[in-house]
Amino acid sequence: MEKIKIWNDDPSSRQANKIAETLREGNLAIIPTDSVYGITCDALNLKAINELCRIKGIDPERQHLSIICSDISMAAEYAHIDNEGFRLLKDLTPGPFTFLFRASRNLPKAFKGRKTVGIRIPDSKTAREIASALGNPILTTSIEFDNDDESREPELIEERYSNSGIALIADGGDGDNLLTTIVDCRSPEGPEIIRQGKGILD
Repeated sequence: MEKIKIWNDDPSSRQANKIAETLREGNLAIIPTDSVYGITCDALNLKAINELCRIKGIDPERQHLSIICSDISMAAEYAHIDNEGFRLLKDLTPGPFTFLFRASRNLPKAFKGRKTVGIRIPDSKTAREIASALGNPILTTSIEFDNDDESREPELIEERYSNSGIALIADGGDGDNLLTTIVDCRSPEGPEIIRQGKGILD
């Protein structure tokens, strides 16, 4: 597994492009976010998505899939975001939230007609810069961990996934052990928290 060290959540353009190219080629990468480190792939690559789901043990037919976007503009290409949704994204992103929206028709075939997509615009310049360099969203799922150390320390994360087939880890220093707060934005009655995590909804 290749390692790229990123200091102070400020990747160089060369680093962001290198990681984006790794994803573009159909490989998987572990990257820092504003919550737990995430296993990621190009959200438009069906083969890579299937590999990510295999490694994480996800059934893509049953679980919500989340994408990291560089900004609200990118998110709006892949989700139906109403005025209330835009207000939430404007007020709470970048931040440790996953917002559930109705999926737009622009979502790739890899999502198999799914009606819901989780949108992430994390408070992690590294993650956002990678999505920007890729030019489209990154599919993401949190790493597996058995204790706080495994969730936080890149060396332990690398060790756990060393034989998984993941091509690269972006070492952004110690991560967090708190997952994102999931906010369901699909109801006309307003947003509803369905998992309280790191993000605080005012």
